[in-house]
Amino acid sequence: MDRCSLAREMSNLGVPRDQLSKWTCIAEHESSYRTGVVGPENYNGSNDYGIFQINNYYWCQPANGRFSYNECALSCNALLTDDITNSVRCAQKIQRQQGWSAWSTWKYCNGALPSIDGCF
Repeated sequence: MDRCSLAREMSNLGVPRDQLSKWTCIAEHESSYRTGVVGPENYNGSNDYGIFQINNYYWCQPANGRFSYNECALSCNALLTDDITNSVRCAQKIQRQQGWSAWSTWKYCNGALPSIDGCF
């Protein structure tokens, strides 16, 4: 996946166009647009999953049965597929609850970003 294919797919899933530059920036810095990535273990033993690197302690249920609040009510493995519907829905929930700064990479995306319009 690349910036434009992600933007188009997110737009097709109903994500507002004025948010697409932010989401694509986060995906670039979190996973390099890769859907199948599981991040290294965090300080608390948790891991981050998928294109938006969603944390398994709060947002999804890891396959190993480890405790999770599982706020998005889905398996972490559901965030590792090329169908990004689950990742987008869960990321939107995180953004609604915690804002853009929920992603540590937000510091790279909080400001003027290149227009996404050329992708459409």
